[in-house]
Amino acid sequence: MKLTVVGSSGSFPSAESACSSYLVEADGFRLLLDMGNGALGELQRHCGLYDLDAIFLSHLHADHCIDMLGYFVARYYRHDGGRCDPIPVHGPEGTEHRLTTAYADTPSASSMSEVFDFHTVKPSTFEIGPFTVHTERVRHPVEAYGIRVEHGGKVLTYSGDTGVTEALDELARDADLFLCEAAFTHGKESIPDLHLNGREAGETAARAGARRLVLTHIPPWTDPQVNLRHAREVFAGPVELAAPRQTYDI
Repeated sequence: MKLTVVGSSGSFPSAESACSSYLVEADGFRLLLDMGNGALGELQRHCGLYDLDAIFLSHLHADHCIDMLGYFVARYYRHDGGRCDPIPVHGPEGTEHRLTTAYADTPSASSMSEVFDFHTVKPSTFEIGPFTVHTERVRHPVEAYGIRVEHGGKVLTYSGDTGVTEALDELARDADLFLCEAAFTHGKESIPDLHLNGREAGETAARAGARRLVLTHIPPWTDPQVNLRHAREVFAGPVELAAPRQTYDI
């Protein structure tokens, strides 16, 4: 598998990065994990607008899904070649309604489904192209899912947004790369069931036996170097910060 960080900022884009979005590729198949603010523009550095094969939305907060509105425009109103065939979109219950409401002026109530083939995510194991994926509900104020992506004996786990939870420990069990949010700072914010801090991300990786930890979803108002240091204090494996255009071979 190849992982490309499209955007890694949390809550809103930074001057350097779009919000959460990650491209996973294998066997010529392209799966996008989340499409937050600014991600659609940055995505075009890495693949064509119409080269994605499937999309997974971890939850429906704007910093993880709002650029789906621009992507709807690109697919629905495409002139050259005609309207795109529907692309599979895996998201929490109500994804179609959320996107239609946010757009507010679709030609009809079903226009989104003319270019997006919506699938409701629940805790389960299923196939997306060549990938076997396992999803679990994680701890966040809205319905949110972490995802474990397996291919060729390798494992990528993406936390989405979450507080501390055993579900994430299991998703990250023996993962080759654990892409984990670290929005909060240890000793500063302490709000349960919302986000992890760097230390908690490191502790989760250690409990899970993950081989490599990449911290992401760090908001512009948070010092990423502090979170990186805190994660390294509790996790013995390699730890680094996600950055736009960074790629990983898994």
